[in-house]
Amino acid sequence: MKKQLLLCCSLLSLTAFSQEHFSGINISKRSGLLNATVNPAELVNMSRKFDVAVFNTSVNVSNNKIKFNDIMKGENLEDKIFTGSDPTSIRLDVLIQGPSVAMKYKKWAFALASAGNIKANATDVDVNFGNAVTNSFLGTAQINSQYNQRLNAASWGEINLSAARNIFENDDHKFSGGVTLKLLFPGSYMNMGVDKLQGQVTNDITTGDVYLYNATANVNFSYSGSLANSYNDNSNYTNLFAGGLNGVGADFGFNYQWKEKVQVATDGGDKTVDEYKLNAGLSFRNMGSMTFKDDNNESANYQLTIPTTNPLNLADFENSESVRDIEQILMDRGYLTKQSSNGDFRVKLPAVLNAYIDYKIHNKWYVSAYTQQKLSDDSQNDFTTIQNIITLTPRFAGKNYELYLPLSSNEVSGFTTGFGFRLGGFFLGSGSIVTAALNNSKQADIYMGFRFGI
Repeated sequence: MKKQLLLCCSLLSLTAFSQEHFSGINISKRSGLLNATVNPAELVNMSRKFDVAVFNTSVNVSNNKIKFNDIMKGENLEDKIFTGSDPTSIRLDVLIQGPSVAMKYKKWAFALASAGNIKANATDVDVNFGNAVTNSFLGTAQINSQYNQRLNAASWGEINLSAARNIFENDDHKFSGGVTLKLLFPGSYMNMGVDKLQGQVTNDITTGDVYLYNATANVNFSYSGSLANSYNDNSNYTNLFAGGLNGVGADFGFNYQWKEKVQVATDGGDKTVDEYKLNAGLSFRNMGSMTFKDDNNESANYQLTIPTTNPLNLADFENSESVRDIEQILMDRGYLTKQSSNGDFRVKLPAVLNAYIDYKIHNKWYVSAYTQQKLSDDSQNDFTTIQNIITLTPRFAGKNYELYLPLSSNEVSGFTTGFGFRLGGFFLGSGSIVTAALNNSKQADIYMGFRFGI
């Protein structure tokens, strides 16, 4: 348990990592495969017949306690992460998009894409409990948590099939719809949920050990694949397609454009082309679930009871390597009463609603507003996690280039400001680099990719 929390803390020191993927360019003027990850209806807005994505990746870490300045000053992150009274949350989210292709045909557009996902999170960890398990606790304290404290990680791969159609179009308006079918390949998974923990912790001043006693909670232990064996081995998070095809998901959305005629210079002289004055969309994403199946599969719910006469020494978890080790220690001490269990188990995708508007102010100046709102309570044990986000992005965009400055409000890390650019098919950016440079960010992230049109 101690190492598991320290692992989450150590993720913050990577500093190359946040939580909205491709912030600022995900609703780029250059519509294509990247835009289709937000709304599949955007595929019909491609300016070329084919769009090919070679490789895109986005790596994100956010938290609600530690600022970038704390890392730069070399402060003790173990002490800082469990300060204050609000529960601690840390989110790591990695998206890898492999080779993908999209094609327009008359009023239709189609796409075939591949992706890999890695998530690792600590959610709503009680600060007293967190201090106790990291042995940075002194004295005695009451734990009265009203949350489901979760340590959760998952990896999976996707093969995505998309179709979009132009439903209505005239000289001024265009309306389209699209859908993406996701074939899901669960890789590995672990979850430890400690729901509504009530109890007391105290420090033995003689030995320095911290004890938990007079405690009760509802506990879930779930694990599958390589993450059942160890949460310290980074390679265990990269088994993306190990479980075979065992799940289906879907995205669907709608897009509206208010069109305008624009004169552009070409080698043959000026040419009139259709662009948009306003581009807006609404989509529902990640509707579905996947089933984890492996020889070491286990998902069990327990009642945790730790009496005053037989306290739990939290140092017993010092050498634990997996949630299975933690589960076994608690069972051996007689603290767990099994309520239910099963082998194969289903995990739901982090379903979200996306809405956005991109408005052309004048000439090459644009401003967009984007929101991502989760549709379910991801504190439950059978969910992967996501967070609510609102982003405003001013942008200067031509045919072959873009410069943009996303300003975001994130559920976990608060306000962030970033910067990014596109040059031809190459793009590079961050949703938090400006606030990180000012040492005032609780998030750090980077993304990049390359695509081309034919």
